Amino acid sequence: MKKLLMGNEAIGFGAIRAGVGLVTGYPGTPSTEVLETIAENKPDDVYCEWSVNEKSALEVAAGASYSGVRTLVTMKQVGLNVASDPLMSLEYIGIKGGMVILVADDPGPISSQTEQDTRRFCEFSKLPCFDPSSPEEAYLMIADAYELSEKYATPVIFRPTTRICHACAPIELTERICEPAKGEFVKNPQWVIFPRLSFAAHKRIEERNALLRHENSSYSGNTIIGSGRKAIAAGGVSYAYVREAMELAGADTALMKVSTPYPFPEDKALELLSGADEVLVFEELECVIEKELIYICGKHGLKKTIHGKLDGTLPIAGEYSVSLAEKAICAYLGLKAPESVQLQMPALPMRPPVLCAGCPHRASFFAVKEAMKGKKSFFGGDIGCYTLGNAMPLDMVDTCLCMGAGITVAQGIKRACPDTYCFSFTGDSTFFHTGMPGIANAVYNGTKLTAVILDNSTTAMTGHQPNPSTGFTATHEVAERINIEKVLEGLGVGMIRIVDPFRLNEAIMTVRECAEYPGVSAIIFRAPCIALVKPKKPYRVAANKCIGCKKCITAIGCPAISFGNKKACVDSALCFGCGLCADVCPVGALSVRKEND
Repeated sequence: MKKLLMGNEAIGFGAIRAGVGLVTGYPGTPSTEVLETIAENKPDDVYCEWSVNEKSALEVAAGASYSGVRTLVTMKQVGLNVASDPLMSLEYIGIKGGMVILVADDPGPISSQTEQDTRRFCEFSKLPCFDPSSPEEAYLMIADAYELSEKYATPVIFRPTTRICHACAPIELTERICEPAKGEFVKNPQWVIFPRLSFAAHKRIEERNALLRHENSSYSGNTIIGSGRKAIAAGGVSYAYVREAMELAGADTALMKVSTPYPFPEDKALELLSGADEVLVFEELECVIEKELIYICGKHGLKKTIHGKLDGTLPIAGEYSVSLAEKAICAYLGLKAPESVQLQMPALPMRPPVLCAGCPHRASFFAVKEAMKGKKSFFGGDIGCYTLGNAMPLDMVDTCLCMGAGITVAQGIKRACPDTYCFSFTGDSTFFHTGMPGIANAVYNGTKLTAVILDNSTTAMTGHQPNPSTGFTATHEVAERINIEKVLEGLGVGMIRIVDPFRLNEAIMTVRECAEYPGVSAIIFRAPCIALVKPKKPYRVAANKCIGCKKCITAIGCPAISFGNKKACVDSALCFGCGLCADVCPVGALSVRKEND
C-alpha cells in the first residue's frame, strides 16, 4: 500500500515494520509525530508511552531492551542532553534487543534553543549514527539501524533533521519484516555497571568502531555516483539538496552520499579521494564529514583539498537549501549560475510569534505583573508556549535556559539578590519533566520563592500531547491523574493556591499573598488551553465609550485587538471571549458582542 506520509510518520511505520515492541519518548518539535504515529497505528503487541522526560524514556526502553525487545526512544536534540546520563552508561553496558534512539535535529533553529548537532554527540558517546536523506530512505533505514544495534549489542542513534521529519513523500508500506520479540529478562552481571567492567567495555567499543569504519563502507546507504577530479560529498537532507541542485545546474561530477557519519565509512571515502583532487562538502551544522575527510587525507598522506565550512566556502550555521547548493556548485565547478540563483526574493515581513488570543497564560502573566508593579521582581521563564511571555507588552520572562531551569535559576537570583521577589513560571508538563527537583531544592535549602504552575491541561507547544496531570495516555487510555497540588504538598511547599487567571482581581490578590510568604509558595493558574475548549462569544468595543487610551493593546498585547480611527477594535474571528481586555479597560468600553452587533 502506498501512502503520502510526513517523514516522521514514515519513520513510525518503519519502526513498526522493523518489529519494534516498545516505544517511549517526550514530545519535542521536530520529533513529536513519530511516537504519535505509532500510538495511532500500532498493533496490539506494541507498547507506546509518553514518558515524563527523555531520561525516563530511555531508562524504560533500556529495561525492555535488556529483555530482548526492540525499542525506540524519540526526542529532539536538546532532549538528548536530558537523556545523556543513562545513555553514556548504556553504551558501556550494551543491550540485547535492538535499541534505536531517534534524535531529531533542528537546523535553523526553527523551534529550538540550540542548533546542536547530534552527530557530534555520537562521536563523543561512540554511538553509531544513521542519517537519512529523505522520508523514503528513513522508512527503510530504521530497519538497518535495528540490525546493526543487535549485531553489536549497542544503542544506535537515528538522526533525521527538521526537513526530513516534516517533508512529505509517497511511501510504499510493506508488511512487518519481523514480529516483536517476547520479552524475557535473564539475570546477568553484565547489566550492572562497575568500573572494572567499564574499562573492558571501553576497549571493546573502540575496537568495534574501528571495524565499523570499514564495514560501513559496504552499507548500501553510503554510495558514490559519477566521477570527476572535483568531487562533492554530502549527508542527510543536504544530499537531497545537492542532487536537485546538480540537476538544475547540469553538473556532472563525483558525488558521495554519507548515511552513517559515525563511525565514518573510511574505505568509501578513500574510493572517492582516489579519483578526485578536491572535494566540496555539504552538511548542515557541524563540520563532521569535512573533518573526517581531512583526517583521512592526513592519515593516508593524500594531498587533496577539502572545501566546506572550515575554509568559508559554505555557511557554518543555519539551514541549507537547493538554491544555496546550486550557487555553491556552480562556483565550484565553474558553471554559469542559472537565473533562478541570481534572483533575489523580496524580504518577508516580520511576524514574531505571540500567545494565542484567549490564551490563559496571558492572563496569568498580567496578574503577576499587576500584583508586583513597583516592586523589585525577577521572573524566571521556561520552555513552552509561555516563553512568549517575554514579548512586549507583557515582558514577563527575564530568563529562559532549558526545561525546568526557571525554578532553579530563580533560586540563584534570590541568593545573589536577597531583596528581590523571585517568581518562576512552569507549565504542567514541564513541572513533571524537570520541575519537581527544582521545587524540592528550594524547600530543602529554605529559599524563598513563588513557583507559578501554568496548568492548561496539555502539552500545548508540541501539539497537545497528554502528561501525567491530564488523565489519559499517548494511546488515549484513561490513566490515574496525578494531582499537581498534592505533589507540591508532598514536596513540602508551605503555601499552595489555585486560581483561575481570568478572575483577575482574585488572581492579583493571590499573587500578592504568595509573594509575601516567607518560604516556598506556589500558585497554580488553572485554565484550559484554547485548543481544548469551545470559544465563548467574542467581545466588541463600544465606540462611544472608547477613549483611545490603547490600554487594551499596550497592557496585554492580544492579537485580536487592533487600533484604527483613534479607537480600539476587536476582530471577532480571532477573539476567544476570554474577557481579559474588559478587565483591563479603564472605561468599560469592551463587552460581549450581541447577536445583532
